Amino acid sequence: MNKLPFFHKGQNKDLNFQDAPAADKRIALSGLALIIGGLFLALFVRLFQLTIVKGSYYRRLAEENHTRVLIIEPARGTIVDRKGFVIAQNTLPDIKSLSDRIISNRQYFGGEAIGPLVGYRQVADQNDMKNNQCRIPLQLGDKIGKKGVEEIFDCRLRGRAGKKMIETDAHGKMLYMSTIEPALSGEKIQLALDLDLQKTAFNLIKDQRAAVIVMKPQNGEVFALVSSPSFDPQDFENANPGAVNHYLKDPHQPLFDRATSGTYPPGSLFKLIVAAAGLEEGKITKDTLFEDKGILEAGPLKFGNWYFLQYGKTEGIVDLVKAIQRSNDIYFYQAGQATTPELIKKWALRFGLGKTTGIGLDEAEGLIPSPFWKEATLKDRWYTGDTYNFAIGQGYTLVTPLQMAAVTSAFASGGYLCKPQLLKNGPANCQKLPIAQKNLDLIKKGMTAACATGGTGWPLFNFKVQSSKLKVEEMPVACKTGTAEAQSKDKNPHAWFTAYAPADKPEIVVTVLIENAGQGSDVAAPIAKEIFRTYFERNE
Repeated sequence: MNKLPFFHKGQNKDLNFQDAPAADKRIALSGLALIIGGLFLALFVRLFQLTIVKGSYYRRLAEENHTRVLIIEPARGTIVDRKGFVIAQNTLPDIKSLSDRIISNRQYFGGEAIGPLVGYRQVADQNDMKNNQCRIPLQLGDKIGKKGVEEIFDCRLRGRAGKKMIETDAHGKMLYMSTIEPALSGEKIQLALDLDLQKTAFNLIKDQRAAVIVMKPQNGEVFALVSSPSFDPQDFENANPGAVNHYLKDPHQPLFDRATSGTYPPGSLFKLIVAAAGLEEGKITKDTLFEDKGILEAGPLKFGNWYFLQYGKTEGIVDLVKAIQRSNDIYFYQAGQATTPELIKKWALRFGLGKTTGIGLDEAEGLIPSPFWKEATLKDRWYTGDTYNFAIGQGYTLVTPLQMAAVTSAFASGGYLCKPQLLKNGPANCQKLPIAQKNLDLIKKGMTAACATGGTGWPLFNFKVQSSKLKVEEMPVACKTGTAEAQSKDKNPHAWFTAYAPADKPEIVVTVLIENAGQGSDVAAPIAKEIFRTYFERNE
């Protein structure tokens, strides 16, 4: 009786629901409040995380969005020749650039003429960074010297990178520069190289597989060191893939330095070593005579003199001076046999053969054989014919053009063997060879006769130069020609020529090697002649 009905009928006969109890309203409101509170709590937690927990992290990101640190590549040291002409230098970097690394590009002047000597740069790899020996550390993206002067003096040329901090707006536009640490340029390197002679020598041999060395005999300074075919270092600097790929695949090997790494039989140039060995060991004297009959027999083998083999003529009684003048094989066969291969090797080593010169470039040691070497290496005994071949620079003997230039310089300088020097006015490294002056004079007399009428160096007969005063003067030249048989019998011999001038007071030594080109006097000597003319006729 006390319960209220769920509904009642009103006078208008419509149905009316009663209001929900107040408790139900409170439950609904509490649920809504709980939801809203949860949302606010989540927002608060997120805000706390962003501002308190990771606040410094996001502040740093915000700062970095408008503050950038840029690396300024240092200007690599300039390379100049002995007269100050630029061979390689860096352009000034654009410090207004917004690139992450502000690059200082390098330019080379001389093209292919300077390639093997100067070398090139490449980006340092992980191995370079690990084995870095320079005081200044390497960073990713740094370029380092590869090959040649660029590699030898890399630590001095490298310099130290700088840093620049800039402020930018949201669009990356620079607002102002806030801090800068200037880059430190690398050291300037002055080479002993004469760029004019270098280019002249290269132009004379550029279409052949060849090498030319020009040296100052008194201290070993290298005026020119040329190898052909060659490459342009600018192609490596500019990362020119087409050109670099061509260099790598070219069968003539333009990246191979024939001046320092090419090894060849020295041919008759080696007779200078045999002459020095024979004289110093007392096996021959200035009065020792051998008769040239055209052919010398050693068991079943016959060894001829070049003059007889080519023209069917003999030269009769020959002494040492005439033997050098005429490059007489018969004399040196017998002089070599009297001296013995062991003593010839002893003196070849004293003249720096069979080992690197120490110039700093990639070098081959060459080979000076001996009976012991042949037995140990080839498992064969040494025969008389081996001695004959050894005495005229054939057989197993191998030398580099740079080594023969150093040997020639030793005779030109009065018996001082100097390490080839790449730097101008660097400390000379020369040692006096234990050769009596009278023996040196005798050999030099033969060399002077070789480039005078009657000798083998006919292109230099009566050599004349025109001075700056338009006065033509005759200049005697001391020389030795060489024609060395190639390993492959179906190819022409290698052409050699080495000389110094003036003969009485030497200023420069020129050594020329041309692969598979024929007679040294016909092919190599004219090139040396033009180099001498360039050197002595220009206005200093």
